[in-house]
Amino acid sequence: MRKVIGIGETILDIIFKNDQPHTAVPGGSVFNGLVSLGRLDVPVSFISEVGNDRVGDIIRKFMEENHISTELVDRFPDGKSPISLAFLDEDNNANYTFYKDYPKQRLEVPMPVINQDDILIFGSYYSLNPALRERTIEFLEYAKERKAIIYYDPNFRKAHAHEAIYLTPTILENLEYADIVRGSDEDFFNIFGKTDVDRVYSDHIKFYCERFISTHGANGVNLYTGKLSEHFDTDAINPVSTIGAGDNFNAGIIYGLLKYNIGYHDLPSLSKETWEKIIRCGMDLASEVCQSYDNYISKEFAASYRK
Repeated sequence: MRKVIGIGETILDIIFKNDQPHTAVPGGSVFNGLVSLGRLDVPVSFISEVGNDRVGDIIRKFMEENHISTELVDRFPDGKSPISLAFLDEDNNANYTFYKDYPKQRLEVPMPVINQDDILIFGSYYSLNPALRERTIEFLEYAKERKAIIYYDPNFRKAHAHEAIYLTPTILENLEYADIVRGSDEDFFNIFGKTDVDRVYSDHIKFYCERFISTHGANGVNLYTGKLSEHFDTDAINPVSTIGAGDNFNAGIIYGLLKYNIGYHDLPSLSKETWEKIIRCGMDLASEVCQSYDNYISKEFAASYRK
């Protein structure tokens, strides 16, 4: 059976509304999507790290409850598990402040079992961090060698925009490893300083990775494959929180690839109709998660969506 392996940070998100703490939930960009996939009964493993502390206990317990293997989670004795404060504005979009205290030795975990057509997802600043780069490359090289589908979400936040020039070579290297790149229009503005996504694809993405999905919130989704250039509209919703939207869009795309039995060698020849079905899965999960304060789809939604 095909499985999904994620590489990323896990963090406790404390969500504030009207400057008051509203809820605390385990999060992290790749992590959020993996929780949704676990709830959809997809076999999931997560390569990550948490401290040997109360927050780390909360995160590991949550992973186990949501069918995510903790076998590849490094439990470091020095330092503390990271937390973030997410402040929701009047439109329920989040601004983040992060608190981190990591040890010097990082990601001391075994190499995962990866087979052809498994899916490896990675991204965010975690995939650019110099302290983790050597280990990240080892995982990516192995996944590529095994002909897994590699899915990259830069998830490049405004807080890192001032580092974009310095980080661009690493981002381009990540693009080169990827079989599918997905990001928001905001991500690519923060990286490349461009709002025209057609230009972002032709000038910066296509050379490294032909398959590119850009998301634009309420303004829909663009798909580029080298052969196709398509736009898909999203359904109108009233969001409660947009925190997990992109992460769960990723989960939906991955779920679609599995549902429609799309393997590594199928990607270059996918039709518009097949891509549309896959992207619809992404939209379904993203819109569902926007209608709650959770970072992932509910167990009830997952049970009905699997049918």
